[in-house]
Amino acid sequence: MKRSWITLAAGLALVLATGGTATATVTASTSRAVTAAEQRPAGDKPPGFWWGTDSWPVSITGSAPYSEPRIGGSYGGYIGMTGSWSVYLSCKGGFLAYSPANAAQAHTNYVTYHKGIGVASYWFMGGPGVDPHYNGTSAEASGWGARQAAQTLSDIAKQHLNTYPVVWADIELPGVAPAYDNGWNSVYTSPCSGVVKESYVPATLDRADFNGFAAYITAHSSYKVGVYSSAGIWTSIFGTGSAASIPDTYEWTYEPETTDFAHAPYGWCLSSGGCAQFFGGQSNSSRYALMWQWSGGGGVSNGVGDFDQIDSARQG
Repeated sequence: MKRSWITLAAGLALVLATGGTATATVTASTSRAVTAAEQRPAGDKPPGFWWGTDSWPVSITGSAPYSEPRIGGSYGGYIGMTGSWSVYLSCKGGFLAYSPANAAQAHTNYVTYHKGIGVASYWFMGGPGVDPHYNGTSAEASGWGARQAAQTLSDIAKQHLNTYPVVWADIELPGVAPAYDNGWNSVYTSPCSGVVKESYVPATLDRADFNGFAAYITAHSSYKVGVYSSAGIWTSIFGTGSAASIPDTYEWTYEPETTDFAHAPYGWCLSSGGCAQFFGGQSNSSRYALMWQWSGGGGVSNGVGDFDQIDSARQG
């Protein structure tokens, strides 16, 4: 995701030190009584909002029920990269930003202490320009999206911990190898080459790719489809016309952001000013606005990790 990719090497080392991308399986009982200590407030407000983290590991100390690092309150959810187009195609430089430890902690808080949303998954999506069978047609772009969706569902099933009803398509221009725009605005000589042969992809093909992904998830699972992006990135890929319009699609944004944890948001607005900016024709008042990566994303490191705000009241 367009988070601290500039610290990718450090993050990857931390992932490997904490178990790589292996899935942690957690078994917990939901039948026991919940103690007064376990019923402590979530810490985020208004009611229905939770704190969470995503992708690279963050250090969460202490015993269950777990608390959000640095700002306190319940640890309300973890969103991990279940897969990516570059890993799927075995490209050199492909990676997974997934923390088995954080997933297990969020899962325990959810199933045992009834806090938060548990574990959600996102797929680091490839545009038409990294499709191995790219031919410039909407039919092929749609098929490429569907193949990515099939692998997404397969990857989620292997991890066993997913409890969130929305699957996220991460659509961005990450600025990392093997394709700096993930094939949304450029066509590459081959998916893993990093060599651009065409510096243009029609917005209609980009949208066909996403539509193929969304249609496959909807037809082959009970999951709903969401998109992680930002207003500026979304426009740069899909333009401002009909291809950009997603009024009925769940959204997770990362703008604006802060590195100051003292300015954590209330609702959809930072205490220092600035409110979550959604995209594709939606605002933070939409019932499809679900998450905000308010610190640690967008290539601006806070030194800890990616912090999210999650509205569980709107999750479907």
